[in-house]
Amino acid sequence: MLYPELFKQLEAVRWDMDKDIAWSTFDASQLTDEQARTIKMNAITEWSALPATEMFLRDNRGDSDFSAFISVWFFEEQKHSLVLMEYLRRFRPDLAPTEAELHEVRFEFEPAPPLETLMLHFCGEVRLNHWYRCASQWHTEPVIKQIYTRLSQDEARHGGAYLRYMKRAIGKSGDEARAAFAKVGMLMASARRTAQALHPTNLHVNKALFPRDTIQSRLPDPEWLAHWLDSQIKFDAAWETRVVERILHNLSLLLERPFKTVQQLNHYRKEMARQVAAALEPAALQPSP
Repeated sequence: MLYPELFKQLEAVRWDMDKDIAWSTFDASQLTDEQARTIKMNAITEWSALPATEMFLRDNRGDSDFSAFISVWFFEEQKHSLVLMEYLRRFRPDLAPTEAELHEVRFEFEPAPPLETLMLHFCGEVRLNHWYRCASQWHTEPVIKQIYTRLSQDEARHGGAYLRYMKRAIGKSGDEARAAFAKVGMLMASARRTAQALHPTNLHVNKALFPRDTIQSRLPDPEWLAHWLDSQIKFDAAWETRVVERILHNLSLLLERPFKTVQQLNHYRKEMARQVAAALEPAALQPSP
């Protein structure tokens, strides 16, 4: 099992919201209304770990090890929402999210292949780590700069934990896992080709609720994410290149194949898809009993 070791590792570096955040260094002159509103949107977005956890536990009912790890992930992600709300409660209570605004992002996600979902969230952690690092640089108020740095470090650790489970999945499922990871990795590393930010909170997850079936679409300002990335923190091509490089680097280690470009990963994806299809053909040709 991976959970006991991961629990110890994450517990050893866990920060305390009261003791490790330098609340007394707050500088009101360095916090603009524009910045404070983005903190509210991120607080609500982080609250969506709740429906994501419900999805993980439902779709991984047969995997108690991973489900136990999700208890740690859920705790830390909800603390992200809580520390952002605490910041607003202390310094901009007029912008603190309401319970109704938080509950709005709790809705059911449709079942999805667990291996693909695992890779999707690994990529999401890599991307969020970079978003929060960029946000920390954009902010001018010292306490929120520190908070975003803390959050970015947590997201990096979560990505590392997901990577451990991905490695385990390859040991169990072989090419099926490799094909799933290559497929989703290629899509999540191709953000420059899409009009929207590629993150789990910005993807459609329930056809019956379309178009309000993304986390972002259910926020008080559904358009905030694109504006935050493009016009506020300015998550530009250089930042996006870092995200793609991290995804490709980790997949290179995981799949034991060097990937310098998304195109190389795409070729590997097609190779794995052919191998999985070929392995399924003999079973499909067997006569029914």
